[in-house]
Order: sequence, then C-alpha cells, then structure tokens
Amino acid sequence: MIAYKLFYPFPWFDSAFAVATAIEVMHATKTLHPSGGATALIAVISSEKIHALGFLYVFIPVGVGVLIMLIVALIVNNIATSRKYPEFWF
Repeated sequence: MIAYKLFYPFPWFDSAFAVATAIEVMHATKTLHPSGGATALIAVISSEKIHALGFLYVFIPVGVGVLIMLIVALIVNNIATSRKYPEFWF
C-alpha cells in the first residue's frame, strides 16, 4: 500500500517497487516466501475496492487469511497425539 500511495501515477514502478521491497524484507529476515511478493503485488495492481481499504488491506484479507491458515494448521497437525505443533512459538 505504501508503494501504491507513493508512486500512484506510475503503475509499472509501484508494482516493481512493492514486490522488490517485499522480497528484500523477507530476505533480510530469512522468511522468504513467494506469497509475500504476490501479496504486495495484489495490493498495488488490484481494483479500487482494495485500494479503498488502504492500510486495512493488511488486516482484513491478509490478516484474516493468515489467522485461518494458522488455526487449520494447529488443528490438523495436532490431531495425532504423538505430534506437537508448533514446537516453538518464539
């Protein structure tokens, strides 16, 4: 969203900047995942409905999606009593 708001008149640049920045941050934190770049790209090239959300885009579709995936992972991976997921939270 920051890239979209900073470089709005130049869609080719804000798309590249958003994805490159997302990849650089993930690389620096050793959490590289292709979905992070895709999420940054979606925030920039999506419809006006996503742009109207502004920074709520991080919390509404992305945050809710992450929360649902975490809940499913906890349920599925803890069905067997011999397994414990996650081993460490921090």
